Amino acid sequence: MSGVPDAVDDREHRAARREVLLLEYEVLKAEQKARIIARDHLMYATLAGLVSVLVVVLTADAPAGAVLLLPPVCLVLGWTYLANDQKISAAGRYLRDELAPRFAELTGTRPDEVLCWEWAHRSEPGRSVAKILQLAVDLIMFVVPTAVAVVLHWTAATPGRVLSLVAVAELAAAAVLDVRIVLAADFASEGRTP
Repeated sequence: MSGVPDAVDDREHRAARREVLLLEYEVLKAEQKARIIARDHLMYATLAGLVSVLVVVLTADAPAGAVLLLPPVCLVLGWTYLANDQKISAAGRYLRDELAPRFAELTGTRPDEVLCWEWAHRSEPGRSVAKILQLAVDLIMFVVPTAVAVVLHWTAATPGRVLSLVAVAELAAAAVLDVRIVLAADFASEGRTP
């Protein structure tokens, strides 16, 4: 009879662990959803910022170097976009690599039999092409305007020393962001295997 309380304790312990894992899953998915929404809105914010700066730049009385206002808009929003994107990806990796195996252990299944969506969407046909196109969009949105603005500044006016230094700093920041965006691009296709 001494085994019955142990079995009850084990069931209660497993049920408590399952509840904790479910809560962790729900909180992580809610954070991931919020970050996806924020990341997507950063694209719209960048477009609005670019248009706003272009309106100023294209006015007849725009100050010299006004085009150099484009890079800060793109770089700040690009870094924020990248930070959110990396957290979204990290959450997905955590769900696949950490949480799924713990759920599987509790349910007596394989890790690829729980949280199936976390693997399934990574094996969709055309994922590699979509990821390459997304990388191109990210670079066009956040990096290319900086290079264009600097080239326009250097070719349209006689740049002063201070504005030339600003332009060089903006190009350097854009190069760093470019590398970070490319390195963060996740082209892996994992299918349903954990």
